[in-house]
Amino acid sequence: MIEPKQFYRELDAVLSTINKEKSDEGFFVTILNVLEEKFGEVLQIRDSHVYEQRGDDFVFLDTSPQQQDSAIARSIPVQSQGIQQVMKKGVVVFDQPGLLEGFDLKIDFESITVAAIVVQNPVRKWLLVFEIEKGRVREDVMLFLNAVQTAINYRLFSEMMQNDLKRAEEIQKSLLPKQAPKVAGYQIYGHSQPAELVGGDFFDFFQFSDEDFGGCIGDASGHGLPAALLVRDVVVGLRMGLAKEMRLVHTLNKLNHVIQQSTYATNFVSIFVGEIESEGHLFYVNAGHPPPFLVSGKSIQDLSATGITLGFLPDINLRRSYIWMPPESVLVLFSDGIIERHRNVNVEDQYGIDRLKKLVTENRRLSAKEIVQLVFKKVYEFAKRTPWDDDATLVVVKRLAEE
Repeated sequence: MIEPKQFYRELDAVLSTINKEKSDEGFFVTILNVLEEKFGEVLQIRDSHVYEQRGDDFVFLDTSPQQQDSAIARSIPVQSQGIQQVMKKGVVVFDQPGLLEGFDLKIDFESITVAAIVVQNPVRKWLLVFEIEKGRVREDVMLFLNAVQTAINYRLFSEMMQNDLKRAEEIQKSLLPKQAPKVAGYQIYGHSQPAELVGGDFFDFFQFSDEDFGGCIGDASGHGLPAALLVRDVVVGLRMGLAKEMRLVHTLNKLNHVIQQSTYATNFVSIFVGEIESEGHLFYVNAGHPPPFLVSGKSIQDLSATGITLGFLPDINLRRSYIWMPPESVLVLFSDGIIERHRNVNVEDQYGIDRLKKLVTENRRLSAKEIVQLVFKKVYEFAKRTPWDDDATLVVVKRLAEE
């Protein structure tokens, strides 16, 4: 009998190589060749074949030139007795030739045992069939087949999930503004750092004319893929609802109803949306978002909430508010991932709003881009350069000195 520890060590080495291969049509060619090379002599594997489910049949895939004329079935009905056993159990060693109805293997069952496993990703299934010379200990064969099935399934599922997450990441990146509006008398810059591949923070800009523009920042509950899907709905909804004569309260109320009807009942979004006119007039709605602040000289004003977070209730009471941005003032919009970043996981020491306000005030003469980059650098270093444990977003709007 094969020593299990040695077997798994060798199998891990093989699979680490296989994991570097993309699971395209050549994946099973590689995997069978490597398995036969490594374990063919030990388990006396004489041959192996691959089928893929297409409709009501498993269709044979030619995995090597030698199999072009192989005397086996080109397709096997899914409803055949042998296939149903494999589909049910995942791994089957066929001790009785009668169970192989439909396989049409032209082999000597006196000297050959047939084994099969089914492997799959969320949308496709494959059947791997092995011809093994009799005399091998059944426990060895089952150990081999179960390990192979588990490893391949994990490989197929994980790659597909990574591909889906990669596509989600690309979609989310496409929702973030490529660049800030070019508005005379202002500097505008934003950056978002997700904690995972995709996240729940977002920001966006709206340019209504050469002189008037708007911006928003938000934070969807949680992070990862569910939060990213909610972000997509919110950003698209805002872009559709906001125009030059934008009705902030009306648009956000409609967006609140959309979030309320979401499949995930616990979804909610904090959001700040504002419109800035050329002379510094800022009209805004803050739906439960951490209050942005305006630095003017050494004076700091908070832009507090004007309503609750979207998604909690079907009907909410939002109101619009106003503040003036004097020349050389700096408006800072941020998510809680900035101020709640911990220095040490075991110590309740957060970066905090006071540190953020002090840092911006002391560096208010820098450009908007330089302020954003400096804040991220300091906050990242505050936590000893550890990975971000929450999505973090910062937007800076700086009104320049009048000429």
